[in-house]
Amino acid sequence: MSLRIHYFQHVPFEGPGYIEQWALNNGHKLSSTHFYKGDKLPGIDDFDWLVIMGGSMNIFDKNLLWLNEEKEFLKKTIDAGKSVVGVCLGAQLIAHVLGADVYANDEKEIGWWPVKLTKEGKKHPLLTGIPDEFSTFHWHGDTFDTPEGAVHLMSSDVCRNQAFLYKEKVLALQFHFETTKYSVKEIVANCRDELVKAPHIQTEEQILSQADYLIPDNNKHLEMILDRLAGKK
Repeated sequence: MSLRIHYFQHVPFEGPGYIEQWALNNGHKLSSTHFYKGDKLPGIDDFDWLVIMGGSMNIFDKNLLWLNEEKEFLKKTIDAGKSVVGVCLGAQLIAHVLGADVYANDEKEIGWWPVKLTKEGKKHPLLTGIPDEFSTFHWHGDTFDTPEGAVHLMSSDVCRNQAFLYKEKVLALQFHFETTKYSVKEIVANCRDELVKAPHIQTEEQILSQADYLIPDNNKHLEMILDRLAGKK
């Protein structure tokens, strides 16, 4: 079944990455709202899935007038029972509209760091075949609590809440499963001022040198999850 997938993009250098490739491979239709270009929101009946990408801003940034409009639309989308996938900032926005706290994490987590499945994650059919622990790409300083009624799926030593699933349709991922070779270079180029010396911030060289051999497995894991969300056996 072909899906109409609409994605929200907040900055030029954080696009849908492998999510776009997955959609094209499966014959799904893609549309988008680029907030930094001043694009308008779609109609609530114009899409089946909503995908919310990352961004360098904070979800409470008062200088971005469209953020409140985005939050209201996201809540309306979830209440309508549509499937939603949020990445990094997108995950934080989902947590926020579901009533959970979003706040600065004790440490920034930038680079390729391990994530572990929780006890609930190991049992959940969405994650069947996903390793109990794997390295994935991070670039965040904020975190969130797991919303009431959501299943806490993944965690890391630095950041407890890495992923949750709400009502089997709304998936929040704090990390970047969707990263491609192009997108990792783009975020490094645009955000390298954050690559300071810290316990869980890798250097530019460390980030780029690991990308080639870690990205394929990350994209494969994401493909499995998206297939299941789409009802593909």
